[in-house]
Order: sequence, then structure tokens, then C-alpha cells
Amino acid sequence: MARRLPAAVLSVLSLLALASCTGGEGREQPQGADASTRIVVASGQDVTGKNGIRRQLIDAWNTKEGRHGYQARLVELPGSADQQRSQLLGALQSGSADYDVVNLDVTWIPEFAESGMIRPLTDAAVEAPRDLIPSVDSTSHWDGERYAVPFNSDTGLLYYRKDHLQKAGASRTELSDGVTWDELRNLIDAVDPEDGNAGWTTQLAAYEGRTVNAIEAFASAVPDFDLTDRDGEYVATEQQLTAGVSELRERTAKPYTLKEASQSREAESLSAFAEGRTTFLRHWPYVYPTLYETFKGKLGVTRLPGKAVLGGQNLAVTSSMSGQRAAKAEELIAFLTDPDSERCLLRAGFAATRASAYQDPGTAPDCRHAPAYAESPSASPTGESTVRTPPDRFTDGTSYSRDILYPALREAVHRPVTPLYGAVNRTLITELDALYDPPPGAGQSPPSDAEIAKSLDEALREVLPG
Repeated sequence: MARRLPAAVLSVLSLLALASCTGGEGREQPQGADASTRIVVASGQDVTGKNGIRRQLIDAWNTKEGRHGYQARLVELPGSADQQRSQLLGALQSGSADYDVVNLDVTWIPEFAESGMIRPLTDAAVEAPRDLIPSVDSTSHWDGERYAVPFNSDTGLLYYRKDHLQKAGASRTELSDGVTWDELRNLIDAVDPEDGNAGWTTQLAAYEGRTVNAIEAFASAVPDFDLTDRDGEYVATEQQLTAGVSELRERTAKPYTLKEASQSREAESLSAFAEGRTTFLRHWPYVYPTLYETFKGKLGVTRLPGKAVLGGQNLAVTSSMSGQRAAKAEELIAFLTDPDSERCLLRAGFAATRASAYQDPGTAPDCRHAPAYAESPSASPTGESTVRTPPDRFTDGTSYSRDILYPALREAVHRPVTPLYGAVNRTLITELDALYDPPPGAGQSPPSDAEIAKSLDEALREVLPG
């Protein structure tokens, strides 16, 4: 008998499904603005909803500018991250879409900068740069120049069901101060999942989720691990890759990992966790508000064991912009990424890019640009917040944003920094298939960690310089 998912989780799943649909708004213009005073912002789907926080922040900019000022419009691109990248590359190379500001995945900055599709930014594009989290801000630069400003960040977190642990009489049921992989396996053994269930799940399907999990395993197994240096040259060794493959195999092996994880993306892994088929889930910060609303006191969240990958999106100005319009585009970026906007993004479920957003309530910048996400009732025109957000503090006094999310962002590791990231991503996905393909036929043995690492090393050397 199929389990029925809670309505709040269904809303997230439907939004994720919407993001994979086709169709777009490439040339749609801002209302009330002609071509000389409009700024079109291209971005992926906003996971906070139809009238999500990004759109609300852009509406706040338009209100500030007034009827006779520049007006911005958000164009949400359909499809997966890889599809969005292809759309943007095609549109900017051919000039088929009038995009002025683009919201790029952090891994795309070197590629778009190296190809000349985005322009270096001036100091006017970023307010209070020292407030930006260093690890996050480093994703905005290429070849010594700033090409973007961090808009919203991202990193992997570990969600868990406290009620599962309590029912099993586990040694620990509150993990907000962290957990190791060995401790995680012991907790899974205590829960003793039923047939068809498992201890945890993640995203291992043949897409970038597999790459993210691989980099997290490699960086956890090898201190200071990097596939590339700051110039994009290949610097890993076959020995390091072997250690990384061994770590990835161990942490995603049966009986701890859900069998379907090898075919799961964000939506499928979230669904399995919501159905109660796993006790633990590796996922991103944006699902925290929905999961809390669904499970409330039964839900826990903590940092991933080992290393977590840094994600997120950065705002850049396309090279077609110049003069006063380019200056206005930088003003828009500065507004969308200022301390007030970042607090709004954090309240909506994104990971903020500024240290000031993670300060104690009353000392952090308030969310005035988007009153629906106001922290205090007085900041909202109606005197109350119109969006339900989970409490920041847990019963043990731990702050989700300050004690869990903020340290995770500061210590997160980068995916390979290279203009050839697309090719590196495909190489990792393909070479690591050997871990998740069906077992070999009779008389055949599965490839060893060293054999997989050797093949991966050879493939990366063909793709990357150095």
C-alpha cells in the first residue's frame, strides 16, 4: 500500500517537478519600462514558490526606483541546472534573449567569465564586501577579478527523524552538535530499518548530485583535497582518487544507504525521507522550512559528517550591457545582495551569503525589503508576518542558522574551479557509474576502487590542462 505524503512535502515535490518542465519567458519585458530602462534578470526556478523571495526582492527594487526609474523583471528558466546552463550559454552566445543580469551557479562563473559572456564588476556592485562569508565570496572571482556577487549560498546538511531514534532507544537523539560517519552507522544499526527501508538516502543519480556526493567523499578522505588549482589545472593524484572512491563506496553501500539512492535526485530522496523510509537524509537548506512544518519536533538537522560541498548562485552582468544601463544593473545587484536582502533570503529558507545575517535576533539586519518574511511584526505593513518560518532555536538552545548553517558554509569545500566544469562533471558521473551499475555477470568481478580511480584519473587528464 502506497504511503501518502504530507501536503507540505507534496508542495515542495510539485515545485521541484515544475522546475523540470519546458517552456520559458526569454524575451518577456518588464511592464511599464521600455528597452532603455528595463533590466531582465534570468534565473533558475525559485524554490521558495511562485511569488518567491527573489521576485519579492525585485519588486522591492522596482518600488524603490518608482515609475520613472529603471524597472527589473525576473525570468525563471525551466529545466534542471544543466539545462539552464545550456539555455543561458546558447542565448548569450547567439543574442537570442535579452538577458542583462544572470543568476549563475557558482561552478559556472569561470566558464562564463573566460568566454567573455559576463563582464568584470566595479566596487559599486557589492555593498560591504567584508561582510560576505569568505568561502562564499571566493566563488565570485576568476583570474583575479570579481565577475559576480553571491546572491544565495548552499551547502549539504543532514536531516534526521528524532522520533525514529527515540523509538529505537538510540544512544543519541539530539545531534545538533554534530555526528561522525561511524556514529551515524551505529545509530542506523540501532534503528534497524525494516526490509525495503534503509538508514539514509542522498542523491546519486547520473546528474550533478552524484558529483556533489563524490566531492564530499573525496574531500573527507583526503585532507585539503582539490581536483584543480585556482588556475583550473588538474592537481589530483591517482592515490588520492583511490582513497576518495573507497570513501564514497563505503558511505553509500548497503545496508545503510537506500537502494533507490543510486537513481535518486533531490525530489526522490526527499520523498523517501518524508515517507519514513529512512531516518537520515542529505539535502540542501531550502527544504528545512517545509520539513519542519511537516514533522515539527520530530525533525532534527545538523552538519554533514565530514566535508560538505558549497553550492549557491551568484549575480553577474552580461557583456552586452554598457554605460548607464550597466551601472544600473550593478546597483540592482547591490540591492539584491545587501544585508537586508540576505536576511530575507535566510528567512525564506535560502542560505544567506553574509555573516551579519547569522547574528543574534535584534542585532542582525531586519528583512524590510520583503515584509512577508519580516522577523518582527512591526516590520510588516499589516503588523504580522504572512509567512510561517520554523523557529531558529532548538530545545537545547542551538541556533539552526548561527550554529549549524553558518559554520557549514564557512567550512564547505568547492567543486572543481575551472571553465571546463561541465566536462569535469560529465566525466565524474560517467566514471563513477561503476559503483552503481548492476553487478557484473557470472564469472566477472566488479572493478576495485583502484581500478575505478585509475580510469577516472586518465579521463580527467584528457579533459583538464596540467
